[in-house]
Amino acid sequence: MDKVVIVMAAWNEAENIKKMVNTLFDEVFPKIDADMHLLVADNKSTDGMTEIIEEEMKERKNLHIVQQTGKGLGNAYISGFKYAVDKLEADAVMEMDADGQHPPEFVKPMVDAYLAGAEYVIGSRYVKGGSIPKEWALFRKAVSYFGNLYIRIVLLKPGIHDLTTGFRLTKVKGVLDKIDLDNLKEPTRFAYKIDLIYQSIKNSKKTVEVPLEFRPRITDKSKFNQAETLASLKLATYLGIKDKARFIKFGTVGFIGYVVNALGLELFGRTAFPEWGIWAAATEMAIISNFILNNLWTFKSEKITGVGKLLSKFLQFNGTSLGALAIQAVFGTIGVYFLGADKRQLLLPIIILLLVLPYNYFMYNAVIWKTWKLPWSKK
Repeated sequence: MDKVVIVMAAWNEAENIKKMVNTLFDEVFPKIDADMHLLVADNKSTDGMTEIIEEEMKERKNLHIVQQTGKGLGNAYISGFKYAVDKLEADAVMEMDADGQHPPEFVKPMVDAYLAGAEYVIGSRYVKGGSIPKEWALFRKAVSYFGNLYIRIVLLKPGIHDLTTGFRLTKVKGVLDKIDLDNLKEPTRFAYKIDLIYQSIKNSKKTVEVPLEFRPRITDKSKFNQAETLASLKLATYLGIKDKARFIKFGTVGFIGYVVNALGLELFGRTAFPEWGIWAAATEMAIISNFILNNLWTFKSEKITGVGKLLSKFLQFNGTSLGALAIQAVFGTIGVYFLGADKRQLLLPIIILLLVLPYNYFMYNAVIWKTWKLPWSKK
């Protein structure tokens, strides 16, 4: 049976914590087909919350507490994640607030999605069935909606509807264990969530959104802070630019490959090669150029080294590039048949931009340098 540990960051939540513990253990956990644990990440609470947890732990063996190291919400969760993985040997960890904004009844559908095969589960306010509190002021609703929309755009994640939620479940093996928790960005602020969700989605082979009816706090101490919102937007912008930098490099290398390809067409076009041979030879010249430059620059952090590995990967690169070669040879030959040989240089950029570029970017990331984690990839 999988062990799922809810990490609940809480400080001075004496008013809420006992009710939350009772609800989870007595009403929610018995309905879930998993070994459920609750780990409270405390920060030396001064209102008696620590003592309440310690007293409850005497009766509930799956209840735990850890004191966070470092300041801020991010460090509370980081301390909790480390304890859950290292001490409790969790198979999955879940982030959950103690203040009632994440209703306990939504824990089960989150865990069910994980048990059904999801590696990362997001409690989403912006999918059908999800919602934000009606009690929120219009300004706060607007900041939440448009802030989340901005982050979806800059991170190029239009398929994920809620990138600012704090209610999330993460599989440990292959997802959380590949994240350097000690070096998360903005660990003292709410913005840590952006870096964590950004890396988790990248690592996860299957990400699922589950509807979440986000509730107002049980007490009136709202955590909403415009400075925290701005910090999150700033971090998302940084990560978005960082992501795009690789694509820009890829595009630059591709342009160089295009020049090499064009020169090859001109060179081999003067020979007695058959039409398909002209396109194939020119494409191979571009393939060699692309492999060298991408390995040294675009995918520098995943650079392939060693004569044996380089040769093996180059052969694999050529193998995947057969698709690009076939695309150019087939569509180039068809184009020349209908438009004439004098239209080769006109056909080349059209074929590259519409067909070869998307194909190559997918193959480079998914197969050669393996920066993308796909559902069918080996674990």
